[in-house]
Amino acid sequence: MNLFEFIQQNWSEILALTREHIFLVLVSTAFAVLAGVPLGILLTRIKSLQTPILGFANIMQTIPSLALFGLLIPIPLIGGVGAKTAIIALALYALLPIIRNTVTGILGIDRRVKESAVAMGMTDRQVLWQVELPLAMPVILTGIRVAVVISVGVATIAAAVGAGGLGTYIFRGLRQNDNNLLLAGGIFSAILALFADFGLGQIAKLYRPKRSENIASDRRRRFLVLSGAALVTVLIVGSFLPAVFSSFQIESSENKIVVGSKDFTENLILAEIMAQMLEKRGAAVERQFELGGTLAHRTMLTGELDVYPEYSGTSYAVILKKTPISDARKVYNEVKSEYGEKFEYVLSQPLGFANDYAILVSQETAKEKNLRTISDVVNANTKDWRIGLDQDFMSREDGYPGLKKAYNFDFAAQPREMELALTYRALDAGELDLIVGYSTDGLISALNLVQLEDDKKYFPPYEAMFVARKNAFERSSELREVFEALDGAISTKEMQKLNYEVDGNKRQPKDVARDWIAKKFPASG
Repeated sequence: MNLFEFIQQNWSEILALTREHIFLVLVSTAFAVLAGVPLGILLTRIKSLQTPILGFANIMQTIPSLALFGLLIPIPLIGGVGAKTAIIALALYALLPIIRNTVTGILGIDRRVKESAVAMGMTDRQVLWQVELPLAMPVILTGIRVAVVISVGVATIAAAVGAGGLGTYIFRGLRQNDNNLLLAGGIFSAILALFADFGLGQIAKLYRPKRSENIASDRRRRFLVLSGAALVTVLIVGSFLPAVFSSFQIESSENKIVVGSKDFTENLILAEIMAQMLEKRGAAVERQFELGGTLAHRTMLTGELDVYPEYSGTSYAVILKKTPISDARKVYNEVKSEYGEKFEYVLSQPLGFANDYAILVSQETAKEKNLRTISDVVNANTKDWRIGLDQDFMSREDGYPGLKKAYNFDFAAQPREMELALTYRALDAGELDLIVGYSTDGLISALNLVQLEDDKKYFPPYEAMFVARKNAFERSSELREVFEALDGAISTKEMQKLNYEVDGNKRQPKDVARDWIAKKFPASG
C-alpha cells in the first residue's frame, strides 16, 4: 500500500487525530496567552521581576518534553495521563516567547509616544489599552505565532502520555516499522504548523499601520478574520470539553473500568482484549493506551488507571528493584505478594506465555558467523560490532550491564541507546549488527531475524499477566470474570501470530483482538 492509498483508507482516523492535535495546541496556547501576556505587562512595570520570571520560562523550555510529561503525571489534580497533562506541559513550553515578546513589544514603543499620551491626560490603564498594546500587538502576535508552531511540534510527543494527536501515528509507525504511519503523522503535523504560521501571519498583518483612507475596510477585515478564527476555535475546543472535564476527575467512576497499556504492539493487543471482553460483559470501559516506560504503573498509583498488562520480570526487577532470578514461580509469587502489600494491586494468573528479552541478529549474520547462542557471539570475531539497545534496557537491573558481565562481552564501541522500534529498522537496514528485542515481537518474523539462545539462562522470566487496582477488582464482577477467563489462555505461538498480524500485516490491534476473542470464546466472548 502506498501513502496515498493509506491516507484514503484511514482518512477518518487522520481527521480525528488532527482534530485532537489542534485541540491540544489551541487550548495550551490559550492558557499560555492568558498567563504570558499579563506577566509580560507586569514585567514592564516591575523590571526587578524580569530575571526570575523569564528565568523560569527559560527553564521550562530546556526540560525535555517527555521528561516534563513524566514529572507532571504524579502531581494531584493537574497530573495523570491524557489531554490535561499535555495541555499543561505545552502551555509551559509556550510561555517564554509570549512573555518575552510582550515585554519587547511594549518596551520598544517610542518613549515620546507614551509621554504624549500622558500629557493628554490618559491614565496608566488608558495608556496600556489605547497606546501600548495596540502598538505592541504585531510583536506580541509574533511571539504567539512562534509559540503555536513550537506547540504543534511538541504535541506529537503528547501521544506518549495518552493525549492522542498525530504523534499517535508516529509512535505507532516506529513500533510497527510502517513508513506510511510515520509519513502520515509527520506530514500532517508539518501541514498544521505551516497553516498555523500562515494564519497567524495574516492576523498579524491586520495590526500593521494602514493609511487613513483604509481604516474602515481594515476594521471590517480584521473583524471578519478574527470572528472566523474564534468560531473555528470554539467548535474544535467545544467538541472536546466534556472529555477534558471528565479527565480532571481524581477517581474513576463506579461503573467504569479504565484500561491502560504500554506503548508497544503486544501490550496494546492485550489491553484491547481486556477492554473488549469487559465490554462484552456490560462494563463501561475507558481506554488509556500507549503509555511509555513505567507510566502505566505510575498512573495506576494516582488512581486514574484500573488495569493494564504487565510482565512478571519487569515488575520484579524494575518496579520492585530486586536482583533478577530465573525461577518463574518464585518471581510471580513475590511480585503478587509485594504488589498487594505496597500498592494494593491484584495480579491475574499468568496468561500462558512469556515475552522474554531476545538477542537478535539478521539471518545473513547468523549464517555467516554460525551463530546459535549468545555465547557464540563472544566466540566469533565481533569486537567491532555495532550494538543497538533501547534506553530502558541500558539501565535495568536485568539489562545490559548484567548481560555484559554474564557473557563477558567485549565490544569496542559503547552500545547505541535508541528507541526500541528504531533498533529493528536499523538492524534491517544493516546499520546495526545486534539488538535486544522481545521474543514475541511480530517484527522478528516480519524482518526474518534470528533470536539467539540465552544458553547461560541470564534473563529472568517475563510471564505476561494483568495488574489491577484492588478496589477496582473488588467492585467489578466483570473484571474478575475476565481475569478468570484469561488464565493461561494465550500461548506463545498465538501471541507471536497476533503480534505479526499488527506488525507484519499492518492490521489494527482492536481488530486482531476482536478476532482472537471470537475464536477463543465463541459462545460468550
